[in-house]
Amino acid sequence: MARLVDAGQLKTTLNTRLGPIDAATLKRAHALVETGSSIGKVVVEGWE
Repeated sequence: MARLVDAGQLKTTLNTRLGPIDAATLKRAHALVETGSSIGKVVVEGWE
């Protein structure tokens, strides 16, 4: 799968990356999902 994504043959649904993983970022991610208008995946990544 990773090779196909890297080759551009598959597209991911990832749209938003947020970080680092902390309370404020989790609140922001939750708010985005709650709107119901977010398209694609919201990913929270990165530890401090």
